[in-house]
Amino acid sequence: MTRAFLFVALTLLIGCSPRGAITYSPEAAQIGNVTPVFIGTTRALEAEGFGPKRSEDMRFARLDVSIPPQRDRGEINWPSRFETANPARHFLTTKQVLYPSDPDFRADLKRNLALNGHEAVIFVHGYNNNFAEGVYRVAQFSHDLNLPGAVVHYAWPSAAKPLGYVYDRDSALFARDGLEKLIDEVSAAGARRILLVAHSMGSGLAMEALRQTAIRGDEAALRRVGGVILISPDIDVDVFRSQAAAIGTLPEPFLIFGSDRDRLLGLSARLTGESERLGSLSDVSRLADLKVTFLDVGNFSSGAGHFTLGDSPALIRLIDNIGQIEGAFEDDRARRVGLLPGAVLTVQNATQIILRPVVQIADEVNQ
Repeated sequence: MTRAFLFVALTLLIGCSPRGAITYSPEAAQIGNVTPVFIGTTRALEAEGFGPKRSEDMRFARLDVSIPPQRDRGEINWPSRFETANPARHFLTTKQVLYPSDPDFRADLKRNLALNGHEAVIFVHGYNNNFAEGVYRVAQFSHDLNLPGAVVHYAWPSAAKPLGYVYDRDSALFARDGLEKLIDEVSAAGARRILLVAHSMGSGLAMEALRQTAIRGDEAALRRVGGVILISPDIDVDVFRSQAAAIGTLPEPFLIFGSDRDRLLGLSARLTGESERLGSLSDVSRLADLKVTFLDVGNFSSGAGHFTLGDSPALIRLIDNIGQIEGAFEDDRARRVGLLPGAVLTVQNATQIILRPVVQIADEVNQ
C-alpha cells in the first residue's frame, strides 16, 4: 500500500466531519453546566482567534464553556451555520479572557485551584484539532468523567487538516517547551497535584515534556505530576520505551487506553512502516518492565475508534461506576484490577486489562 494511498484513506476517514468553532452566548450560563477551561497555547493569535501557525511566545487565556443538558455523555454538539445556537443542545462559550500577563493568569488560576483542592487536570489534544475542538473536548471530557481539579488545556499548533499529519508531528516537537512552561505555571499558581491527560499525537508531546523535565533534573516538577493518562497514544513503542527510560520513575498511576481496532492508529502505523503504535499495542509484554496499566477498550469502540474513552457512553458509565478515574488505580495492583470487568494479564510490572461491557459479562454468566 503506497503512502499516497494511505494519505487518501486518512482524509476519507476523518475529513468529512464538520469542524468545531467557538460560538459566544453569555445567556447559555443560565442553562448549561459551565466549566472554566484555563488555556496555555503556542498557537499564533490571528484576526479570527488562535490558529494553526506556531508562536514562540506562550499566551494564556480562559474560556467558560457551557455544557448543554440535552445530550448523551461523550457527545459534543456544535451549532451549524444554518441554525440559531441553542444553549439546551449546543456547546457554547459564555465568556473569554485573554490574560495580559503571566501573573494575571496565575492569579486567576490560583483562585480556581483553591476551589478544587489545589488539584489540576492538564489536557493535551491530539492530531487534526483546531482551537475550538481542543477546548470543547477537554470541557466535555472532564465533565463527563467527573475528573477532579481545575481544568487546564494545552493548545499546541495543529494544522487541523487531515493531510497535516507531518506538520502536526513537527508542531508537537516544537511545542515541548511550551507544555513544560504550562506545567510550571500551574504549579506556581498553587497546584499540589497535576493529572496529565493526553490524546493521540499529544501523548508523544506529553512524554517529551516529562522527558525534558527529568533531564533537567527538576524532580519537584515531576513529583507534582500525580498521574498520567494516555488516550490512543500515537507513539512508536520503542520511542515510548526510550522516553520512559529517560524519565526514570514514571508518575503513578500511569494509564494507557488503547485498542487494536483504532483505525487511525492503524493508518499511522502503516505510514511509519510499523505494525502497531503504542495505542494499538496487542502484546503488553513489550512494556513488561514498565509500571504501566494498559486498558484495552476495543469492545467499546465504534467508528474510527480513536477517542473511545471520551466518546463511548457505555465506557464512560463504566469508568464512572468505579469513581474518579485516577483514584481507582492508586491502590495495590491486586485490588485495582478487581474494580474493572474484563480479562487481566500481568507481565512483570505492566498490566493489561481488556475491558468488556457489564451486559456482555452478565450474558456470559447466564449462558
